[in-house]
Amino acid sequence: MFSFFPRSKMSEAPEVNPAPAKTHEPQPLDALTGGAFSAATSGERAARIRDWLLTEPAPEQLQEVFKELSRRDKGAARAVRERLDEIRRAKGQQAIAAEWAEKAQALLATAKLNIADAMAWQRDAAKAGAPLSREPLSLLKIQVAQRVQVIEDLQHRVQVQREAAVLLAQRIEVLSTKPWRDALAALDTLRADVAHWQEQALQLSSDASWASVDLRFPPLLEASRSQLLVVWEAFQPALAQAAAAAEDAAAPLPPVPVWADELRAARGLLAEAAAKPARAARPKPDPEVLAQATELVRAALATLEKATAEGHGKASAGAAAALRAVLKAQGKHIDDKLEQQVHAALVAAGELEGWQRWSTDQVREDLVAKAEALLTRPEGQTLGGRKMQETLRHLRDQWKQADQGGAPNHALWKRFDEACNAAHKVVELWLDNVRSEAAEHKAQRLALIEELKDWAQQPPAASGDWKAVHRALQQFGERWREGGHVGEKIFAELQPLWKQALALAAAPLEAAQKESLARRQAMIEEANALGAAATLRIDAVKALQQRWQAEAQTVPLERKHEQKLWEAFRKPLDEAFQRKSTERERAVSELSARDRMVLDAANALQAANASADAQQIRAAMQALEAALRGQAQAAQVLASAPKDAQDQVQVQVQVQEESAQDATKSVASQTSEEGADPASAAAPPAAAPKPAPRPVVAVRGDDRPGMKKDMLPAPGRGGRPGERRADRPGERDRNPRADGRRGERSERAGHGADRPLPEERGPRLGDTAFRAQRDAMEQAQLALKKLAALAHGEALTQLLTAWQQRDAAQVPGTQELGVPAAMRSAWTQALSAPPRGDASEALLRLEIAAQTPTPAEHIDARRMLQLQLLTRRNDPGPAQTWGQDTALVLASANDAASTHRLQRALKALLRK
Repeated sequence: MFSFFPRSKMSEAPEVNPAPAKTHEPQPLDALTGGAFSAATSGERAARIRDWLLTEPAPEQLQEVFKELSRRDKGAARAVRERLDEIRRAKGQQAIAAEWAEKAQALLATAKLNIADAMAWQRDAAKAGAPLSREPLSLLKIQVAQRVQVIEDLQHRVQVQREAAVLLAQRIEVLSTKPWRDALAALDTLRADVAHWQEQALQLSSDASWASVDLRFPPLLEASRSQLLVVWEAFQPALAQAAAAAEDAAAPLPPVPVWADELRAARGLLAEAAAKPARAARPKPDPEVLAQATELVRAALATLEKATAEGHGKASAGAAAALRAVLKAQGKHIDDKLEQQVHAALVAAGELEGWQRWSTDQVREDLVAKAEALLTRPEGQTLGGRKMQETLRHLRDQWKQADQGGAPNHALWKRFDEACNAAHKVVELWLDNVRSEAAEHKAQRLALIEELKDWAQQPPAASGDWKAVHRALQQFGERWREGGHVGEKIFAELQPLWKQALALAAAPLEAAQKESLARRQAMIEEANALGAAATLRIDAVKALQQRWQAEAQTVPLERKHEQKLWEAFRKPLDEAFQRKSTERERAVSELSARDRMVLDAANALQAANASADAQQIRAAMQALEAALRGQAQAAQVLASAPKDAQDQVQVQVQVQEESAQDATKSVASQTSEEGADPASAAAPPAAAPKPAPRPVVAVRGDDRPGMKKDMLPAPGRGGRPGERRADRPGERDRNPRADGRRGERSERAGHGADRPLPEERGPRLGDTAFRAQRDAMEQAQLALKKLAALAHGEALTQLLTAWQQRDAAQVPGTQELGVPAAMRSAWTQALSAPPRGDASEALLRLEIAAQTPTPAEHIDARRMLQLQLLTRRNDPGPAQTWGQDTALVLASANDAASTHRLQRALKALLRK
């Protein structure tokens, strides 16, 4: 019809022109990267990329190359990505460096630089990752450090000037204790030193960085200047007045005591002042006066000696004062011996008083040092307000105790009191903060009480969500506990108000909890009754547990109380379930005769599994199935036989058990002979006789068509598994048709009328027997699968050996290979003849049929063959002709590659 076509489009595959090979277009970036995209291997590509990166390409080129190269070779693109990351990090560091450079310049531009801010700038810049070792941050860091160094030098010089002022003042004071001519000789040098000190102090205060010095240093310098000037201005007039008094005897003496005494000695006034008038003779006193004076002195002396002996410093001081007073009034009336005793006692009391005064002063000096050190503690060790208050109170108590043991020392007390008052400023500041915080916390707690009262006015139980009410009350309690510290007096005022508001808000919840507690007690009683019952009702237990869970989720209780109630509810149920589990375990442990028979068969099957003999395993499986069928048949006979036939059924059941036990025992002694029938070793027992029909007690009279007893119902189809059949013997029709056509659908579908009824299951096996037979069956099936796979592999190995040696006698049988006899005959004929032909196409067809991979060098040929097969619509496919293809391969010459490909294909095909 279409004769004008020279050749049909559905021609053979060899006549089809092959498609030209694809030529890769040159990559535009290949020339830029030095041939990285056209490199043959990944290593060469990575090397060319590294060489290209040495030329420092632009970031745009790097981004473009990375985008293209990451699709082809991620390993080679890693170097480009690292360079991009490095550029990105450099840009980020530049931005950070610019930001911190601006901050450093702002610090340097300020007239008053704080040293702490300068040090914090360097620390924060390092934390932010700023490159401090690069420009401009490195130069700015040096400038900031130099500025800080200048400020620290100024502060150090202030301290030096302060010490120098103290030394100059001491020199002036020392000169005031020497002759005035020595002071006059050192006047010029001292004047030069004072002028030089004032010049240096002026230079410090006029320095450009003086405004950045710490605030405590300028007052120190000014105080030193004022103190030095006061001493110097008092020294110069006194020295001038001394020089004038030396020249003029009528001039006034200087106010310096040493210089005044020297000038008096020069004028000759000191000897006249030293001369004293002669002592007049004392008149003889009255003897009564002498006796009275002696008695008073002796009484005071005895008191002093007693206080001195006891070591009471304060009492001895009082007694010594009293003795001095008596001695002052009556000393002229006592004799010399008594006067010596008095002086000796006073000396002893003075030594005791002096020792106690010295020891007390040591304690006071220690307390003064502690008080002064409270404000000079190092940073990080400063005391808080409360700790400072306690420390000051303790120090003052110790000072009071020291005052009780000795005479007071007003100079030390003044220093101690000033130090304590200075430290008490910290306590005052802390007390102010505490008072303000207490007032704020009091206001917050009052607001919380009002909020709780407002919340209590709302009907929280309207929705029935008692959990939300309980949660809200807990939140109020947490807010009250976290309300901050208040004083004890304020807390005593607020606590009753809070308890009253909380009780009012919690009243509905407490009422609901009381009702819930009653319901839970009732459920606990029900649980006790269910647990004590002879039969445990699982449905009732589940319903009771659901009620308990619903109650627990509805009304919350205190955690401990709720846990105790739950344990009381769960205890009887747990005990009941424990009794049931114990009874079940006891029933399982007591094996019946049928369970023992199944256990023996399962053990025999396990032994056969260990022997790795397929014939023994199949025989043992049949024996186990026979034991199970015998159990079901015996159960059916016992259930349906009348009383007069039970003896006969029991005899038949015993015969079945004995035959099953004999079959089980004979499994272990069977030998694996070739061609033996495994079914004959474990044949199923004979069917039990049909039980006699039960006597009719009563029947329903019905004259409807099809309902007469002499009319048999039409046979119906077999039901689905699990469905009940109305026409099964022994069962009545639950849904009869009004017209009597109960089996109409079965009559129409008559194809299932002859299907046998499912076998009734016997009594349930024990747990031990059931698990034993299930495990034995699973292991037996697994062992048979392993043996089948092993036999399959051995058969395939024998076939390949026969091809290699070209010996048809070594080809396995049809049963081992699992192929038809005609296919095996074709394979033996191919091996009997000498090698001939090319098996390349046959191997490709076998690989296509088995869906196994083809070596890389034959992939193009396989694709070409698949295209050719698509054009051959009426030819059988490789899956249908794999037997003939195998014969063609076996007829060809043998080599290692073909053997491997044939083995892989037949391994998949022989299993189908």
